[in-house]
Amino acid sequence: MALLEVDRLTVEFPTRRGILRALDAVSFDIEVGEVLGVVGESGAGKSLTGAAIIGLLEPPGRIAGGQVRLDGMRIDNLSRDRMRPIRGRQIGAIFQDPLTTLNPLYAVGHQLVETMQAHLRLSDRDARERAVRWLEEVGIPAARQRIDAYPHEFSGGMRQRVVIALALCAEPRLVIADEPTTALDVSIQAQIITLLKRLAKDHGTSVMLVTHDMGVIAETADRVAVMYAGRICEIGPVRAVVKQPAHPYTEGLMGSIPSLEQRVERLRQIDGAMPRLNAIPRGCAFNPRCPKVFGRCRAERPELLAAGDTRAACWLYDAYSGGRASDV
Repeated sequence: MALLEVDRLTVEFPTRRGILRALDAVSFDIEVGEVLGVVGESGAGKSLTGAAIIGLLEPPGRIAGGQVRLDGMRIDNLSRDRMRPIRGRQIGAIFQDPLTTLNPLYAVGHQLVETMQAHLRLSDRDARERAVRWLEEVGIPAARQRIDAYPHEFSGGMRQRVVIALALCAEPRLVIADEPTTALDVSIQAQIITLLKRLAKDHGTSVMLVTHDMGVIAETADRVAVMYAGRICEIGPVRAVVKQPAHPYTEGLMGSIPSLEQRVERLRQIDGAMPRLNAIPRGCAFNPRCPKVFGRCRAERPELLAAGDTRAACWLYDAYSGGRASDV
């Protein structure tokens, strides 16, 4: 049984000009100890998916349909008061900018102790000892001496490690990591990636890793979900998606990554831009940019279909689509 099940999750934003649908029937699951990467261009809905799962949608955003279940229990319809003990204890969160997560007025040890005591029955002494162990776990040198340091006394990479410790110290079963390596240099990125993989393996923690960096996904994830215009357009084992992408959008993403094996004059790119929420085209949302578009793509929106080792929301994989890639 999957730890997290997301079933046709739909998120809408009411506006004066009508309702904008930002997530449209998004479905996936995450097994215990699995790292699921979620990738796509800016505006695809990656971070919004994580925020909806953890109950941190910014008003007027609202869940308009679907379900989110954690270990079989539905959590998308819980009130803020009922969701608060789940957030932190059952679901941890790592955000992109550690300065927005850490309180600059308190020592990092105080913040760790406070978080643990909010969810676990621990004495001050036991909580402090656990805080030291978590700082050591995430690779903070001289943790016992630095536990009373303030966030500004740490480097960017060290602050992000503290944020990871803060997300994990209550021992949640699921961690949602939203662009955890974006603001870090390459060497620190590699360390954070190694840390997330080790935590998933050693602690059985499930991770939803949101990023736009396919390199991070390839190094970290077990499976990957590719998002476009508020929907999942392809999902499957990371090696299959990277090596043999099925959806034309995924193929374009993979083709835009520079190769170390051959020299090229120009990088490939996907023509056009992702549609605005108030201008999503009929049929497949990718059809205006797709080099393999045919008639049905412009009329009907496909669900995820079997496509080799992955599943892709593309009519090319429907035996009864009745169209051809050249039927433009």
